[in-house]
Amino acid sequence: MLFALAFLLSVSACKTKQNQSDTTQTTEQQVPLVSAPLFNADSAYTYIDRQVKFGPRVPNTPAHVQTGNYLAAKLKQFGCEVTEQSFVATTWDGKKLNARNIIGSINPKAAKRVVLASHWDSRPHADQDPDKADQNKAVTAANDGASGVGVLLELARSIQQSNKKPTVGIDLIFFDAEDWGNGEKASNDFEKESGNQYDYIGFCLGSRYWAKHLHKPGYSAYYGILLDMVGAKGATFAKEGLSMQFAPSVVNNVWQTASRVGYSQYFVDTPGGQITDDHVAPNTIAKIPMIDIIHTNIGSGGFFPAWHTAEDNMSNIDRGTLKAVGQTLLQVLYNEQ
Repeated sequence: MLFALAFLLSVSACKTKQNQSDTTQTTEQQVPLVSAPLFNADSAYTYIDRQVKFGPRVPNTPAHVQTGNYLAAKLKQFGCEVTEQSFVATTWDGKKLNARNIIGSINPKAAKRVVLASHWDSRPHADQDPDKADQNKAVTAANDGASGVGVLLELARSIQQSNKKPTVGIDLIFFDAEDWGNGEKASNDFEKESGNQYDYIGFCLGSRYWAKHLHKPGYSAYYGILLDMVGAKGATFAKEGLSMQFAPSVVNNVWQTASRVGYSQYFVDTPGGQITDDHVAPNTIAKIPMIDIIHTNIGSGGFFPAWHTAEDNMSNIDRGTLKAVGQTLLQVLYNEQ
C-alpha cells in the first residue's frame, strides 16, 4: 500500500510539473506583431540624395545651413513639433562651430517616449582615403550621416500618412557636430562631468550638448535608438558592445523584431565591438538607455569600405538596406504599448 501511494504521488507530481511547463511555454510565446505601415525605401533614398546635393554638411558652411533648414522644414511638413537647439561647439583643436540639433516630436503629449537619432553633419576631411590628395577634402557623407537622417525622415512621413498612429511618443533627433574628431585625444572634460570611463576624442559634440541641455525641462524617454551608417549594400549590424552594456533588453528587442520581419541577414545575432558614438552621452549624462545600430564588418571588424573617404557618395546607398532598417524600426514602434 505504501508503494502504491508513493507511485500515485509521483504520477501526480509529474502531471503538475508538466502543467506548469505548459503554462510557462504559453507565457513565453512571442507577442503577435502589430500591423505597421510599409516603409518606402525609394522615398528614404530621395531624402538622402537631397542632403548630398547640398554638398558636405560641414559646420560653418552654407551647405550646412541650407541642409539644416531643409531638415527642419521636412519635419514640420510631416506634422512634427520642431525644436532647434543652436549652440557653439568647441572642437579638440579650438575651433568654434555654429551648430544646431534639430528635434522633431511625434505625438508630443504622450508620456511614454522613444528617441530615434542620427547625426546630420559631414566630416571636414576624408582622412581614411587611400589617395592622399583627397584626404583634406570634406566627406560627402551619403552613408555616414545622411542615411540615418533619410531613414528617420521617411519614418516620420510613413507615420503621418498612416491611418493608424503608434501610441508611444517619438522624438526624432538630428545631432550636429558629431564628426569633427581626428583621432587625437581631446580634453577629458566629458570624463570629469560624467564620472565614468568613457572619454571622447573630439566628436559627438551635439549629442553631448543635448544630453546636458535636454530640449524640454524634465524630459525623459523609455529608451533610444541611434542610427549610424545604415544605408550601404550588404550592411551588417552586430550587437554593439556598449549598447549591450547599457540597454541589452532594447538591443534584443530590436534584433528579434528584425528577425521576425525577415531581416536577420542585416541584424546579425552576434556580439560587436564597443564604439564611442552619439549613444554614449544620452546613456551616461541624460540616463536614457540608448543603443547604436551601426554598420560594422562581422569577423574582420571595421566599417564599410568608403568610411571617411571621398567615395562615401550615393553609389554606396542601397534601398534594400534602407528598407530593412526602416521597416524594423516601424515595427518596433508600433509594437510599443
